[in-house]
Amino acid sequence: MIAAWWDEAFLNGERCPLVRESPMLDLQRLRALHAVSVHGSVGAAAAALGYTPSAVSQQIAKLERETRTVLLEREGRGVRLTAEARHLAATAQELLAIVERAETELEERRGVPAGRLTIAAFASAARGLMPSVLADLAARHPALDARLSEVDPHLSVDLVAKGAVDLAVAHDWDVAPLPCPPGVEQAVIGEDLCDLLVPERHPFAGRTAVRRGELGGERWICQPPGRVCHEWLVRTLRAAGHEPDIVHQADENPTLVALVAAGLGIALIPRLGRGPLPSGVVPVRLEPMPVRRLYALWRAGAGRRPAIAETVRTLREHWPTVSSPATAAAA
Repeated sequence: MIAAWWDEAFLNGERCPLVRESPMLDLQRLRALHAVSVHGSVGAAAAALGYTPSAVSQQIAKLERETRTVLLEREGRGVRLTAEARHLAATAQELLAIVERAETELEERRGVPAGRLTIAAFASAARGLMPSVLADLAARHPALDARLSEVDPHLSVDLVAKGAVDLAVAHDWDVAPLPCPPGVEQAVIGEDLCDLLVPERHPFAGRTAVRRGELGGERWICQPPGRVCHEWLVRTLRAAGHEPDIVHQADENPTLVALVAAGLGIALIPRLGRGPLPSGVVPVRLEPMPVRRLYALWRAGAGRRPAIAETVRTLREHWPTVSSPATAAAA
């Protein structure tokens, strides 16, 4: 907490303390306000912090009473930060950065991974990589409280930069490099291969490989615009001289695979977290084979924290298992 201010006065020649308490800014309440400013809503902030929306709303309400300031205003079904709230949230980010440095130095001196570590990972990494990594960390480091949230890769980088999460697992493609803003460091985890998935009766199903130049005129199943995989598909096909005909769009890879199985089109889907393919779907090698690279990202200086260093090491240690030829064959 930030200390209260005290006034003293003398009355009738006697020293008599008059206590006037200025608003006390509680760090947890500032953290809640900062989370709302970063994530854009009370519900999203609650999910990121591991609290209920009601608990976050109560923290904000207490902060409003203590500061005698309106911080959130209704806007449709959501809320927006007032100008005073945005200023306070910026100050909260500075304070949280100071606390993070203190915690990093303390953990570094102890030399043991400990405390809470918030991790953001994109969907297929959250499904195909993180369960084994988190289980390993929990078994080897009981003092470490690692917590996972599923977040789009480009959003997770911003969350790291703003101090909303400690570590992010993100990815990029050759035609869509991952932006790494100043103050954020990264390390490569590994490379994830991508297959062309086609219905079993498709002409490509009997082929060992297909060239990118042969993809014209196909009906595509893909993630929605704004997703990294969507942008990669569009840019790659246009570079090969084809305008993609995207007929079905879905966020989740299992949904894309199900649409392929129904014979509704073809899709390019990475192997990580894909799971076993259902009957009726055939993987075909696309040449050159699409590859996406996975990264771990953290704020500059935080890599000295044993919790982050150990998590990055564990991510790299588990990557060969989830990306091995045997795993790809099972998928």
